Amino acid sequence: MEKTEFITLVMPFKDKLYRLAKRILVSKDEAEDAVQEVFLKLWKSKQNIENYKNPEAFAITMTKNYCLDRLKSKQASNLKIVHSNYQTADDVETTIEVNDGVQMVFKIMETLPEQQRIVLQLRDVEQFEFSEIAQMLESNETAVRVALSRARKTVRDAMIKNYNYGIG
Repeated sequence: MEKTEFITLVMPFKDKLYRLAKRILVSKDEAEDAVQEVFLKLWKSKQNIENYKNPEAFAITMTKNYCLDRLKSKQASNLKIVHSNYQTADDVETTIEVNDGVQMVFKIMETLPEQQRIVLQLRDVEQFEFSEIAQMLESNETAVRVALSRARKTVRDAMIKNYNYGIG
């Protein structure tokens, strides 16, 4: 595989890898480092890339595993999840309200168990199918659906609790 073929194959999903890495790790820098590390590993094994049925799913799995390893490492004792990938409105009031709501959702997501957090990211943000997520996480579709359902319920319940604070 030549350089141009490799770039043509992997560049379309670079942003997805970055968003997943940023969801799991602390900062833009950490996420960028993770994506570069995954690209380096993919480049080193470029001869095998064409053997994979879905190179994108393989790269996402590599990214997830690399990021989780980083979190477990001693260097990463201060890492936590942060993310601010959302669109804003033109109206200042609406923008502030939306930002608060989005920040609240992401803070709630930080409290989710690792598996639920990743499933929620892959399904609701990255829009992957259940079968693809199951393949990436080396799980089955039922477990993915259950994890997503539990994650959504936890986020929904916490949002309701936050918004109804002091009412009733």
